[in-house]
Amino acid sequence: MMLLLEIALTHVRARLRQTLVSTLGVALGVGFSVAMASLMEGSQRDFVTALIDAIAHVEVTDDRRNPAPQPAATAYAAVAFHGLRPVEDTRGIRNPTEAITALRSWVDGDLAPRLTGQAVLRYAGQDLGLSLRGVDPAAEVRVSKIAEDMRQGSFHDLAATANGLILGDTAATRLGAGVGDTVTLTSASGLAKRFRIVGLFHTGVTGSDEGLAYAPLKAVQILMERQNVINGIAIHLRDINEADAVAARAERLLGYKAVSWQQANEGLMEAFAVRNVIMYTVVGAILLVAGFGIFNIISTIVHEKARDIAILKSLGFAERDMQAVFVFEGVLIGSLGAAGGCLLGFGLSSYMASITFSFASNAVEVTHLPIYMSPLHYVIASALALASSAIAGYLPARRAAALNPVDIIRGAS
Repeated sequence: MMLLLEIALTHVRARLRQTLVSTLGVALGVGFSVAMASLMEGSQRDFVTALIDAIAHVEVTDDRRNPAPQPAATAYAAVAFHGLRPVEDTRGIRNPTEAITALRSWVDGDLAPRLTGQAVLRYAGQDLGLSLRGVDPAAEVRVSKIAEDMRQGSFHDLAATANGLILGDTAATRLGAGVGDTVTLTSASGLAKRFRIVGLFHTGVTGSDEGLAYAPLKAVQILMERQNVINGIAIHLRDINEADAVAARAERLLGYKAVSWQQANEGLMEAFAVRNVIMYTVVGAILLVAGFGIFNIISTIVHEKARDIAILKSLGFAERDMQAVFVFEGVLIGSLGAAGGCLLGFGLSSYMASITFSFASNAVEVTHLPIYMSPLHYVIASALALASSAIAGYLPARRAAALNPVDIIRGAS
């Protein structure tokens, strides 16, 4: 085995320039593959982090996963309904204290009750439809980032003001209202109540900044005439990967629909999976192109060393020994290229992570490229490089092993 390795090293050193070019091709392929994978996974993780920080990990609503069966359908095997009007049932999670206590006994995270409904905000003769969310301020800041998004005032001011209102800064600008102004909110049932703006927030999401407002839970319950009723429970988990299991268990326990952040963004998760497939396909294509360089140099060596191959086979070297020599050459070039590529990839990733740039938006002043360095990226890129190198060396090696030493020595080929 050592003799075969020495022969392979001798062949590689004999064509040093071509070897360096092939090694550089593999190194560039591995390096840029690692850098691209770090950037794409970093952007994905950054986006998912921003997403799950902005929403509840699990949202329990007052919906039912399946509609309740009609009494006649449970009493008779075959029933046909014509012109049936279901009994009106006021929506909402009743006994919210009991429901939250039941969840808190086993959920590893924070919970916050919510009552959300549509309302019309009037100020200075202007009307604006928005989604009004009644919350417990102390609990809400533990399940969302709304306290960090405040531009004026403090979210905790809701706890000190019974009729306080926190509005998106875009909506306030459209109305010409500001902190300290009094506005009128009218519910869908026609009940009106006056609120005082105690703060403005900016999330960077246009829908929220234009059409979402926060108020104390009790005040919203009074406005919407739904005393002691909520229609949502937001859950923020310590481990976001448990969201699906927690949602399923909460649904079985309470009987209300519970949706995890993965289910709420299922289409987005599928898009990320497709993007990862595309990314690794491109990585494989880059390394495949680098493998052609190795194939070319080893094919040239096989052609030039035909007489040497004949002499070695005439001395008793088996065909598998000849194959091993040229496969070793391909793997050797691939290994050197993979090692250099890992260093290049680390350098490129570190450099990109240090780049900062600014936006004109007030929401983001200075940011950087989201880079996520994972050992898995280096392992995958190196494995693909070695695999392509071994294949690139194996194809010419088969031809070398099949050469007939008698024909070569006689000059027949």
